Amino acid sequence: MSDEAPKPIGQEFIKGLWRENPVFIAVLGLCPALAVTNSLINGLAMGLCTCFVLIGSSLLISALRKLIPKPVRISMFILVIAGFVTIVDLALKALFPATHKDLGAFIALIVVNCLILGRQEAFSSKNRILPSLADASGMALGFTLALAMIGGLREILGSGSLLGINLFGDRFEPWVIMIMPPGGFFTLGGLLFLFAWIEKRRKPQVPETPQPPQSMAV
Repeated sequence: MSDEAPKPIGQEFIKGLWRENPVFIAVLGLCPALAVTNSLINGLAMGLCTCFVLIGSSLLISALRKLIPKPVRISMFILVIAGFVTIVDLALKALFPATHKDLGAFIALIVVNCLILGRQEAFSSKNRILPSLADASGMALGFTLALAMIGGLREILGSGSLLGINLFGDRFEPWVIMIMPPGGFFTLGGLLFLFAWIEKRRKPQVPETPQPPQSMAV
């Protein structure tokens, strides 16, 4: 199969930040978005781990796209992704053991993140290295920003702090539910509503064309 018609590199990058944001628009990768984002640092850590895996696997699969047989392409994609996840898991465990403990099994579950596998099937396996790099970088950054937004809001409301810095003083009564599992659903639902409302406002309103009156048959 020939490569798809090239698009501007900037357009491939920007689409993942807003128009095709993995979490708020495509609604992908919700498991880590809900499970580990009880603080900003955890959201950033998971987002950066996903960035490394997505960008690395996209580059490798794009470079080898003409050598991967179609019947086993999904298996090859998963094998490549698993290799990068193993690198992330071992590096995080060695360099940041506390963060590795907080993220727990969700690091290994990056292998089955439908965002990463979906980009390999839909884009990297069909495009050259530079467009694949732009697509993966934009999607990864959009995913990281989404997790950071969710984690930041939950930490502010649930702990009264951000990155461990107290924001409201001793009189603030934290909303403990926000750092518990239900808080993830509340925050994600609110942000999804906000993005849908903004997207609706951005679309031009098409006025309805009045229909001419139909003549009655005699």
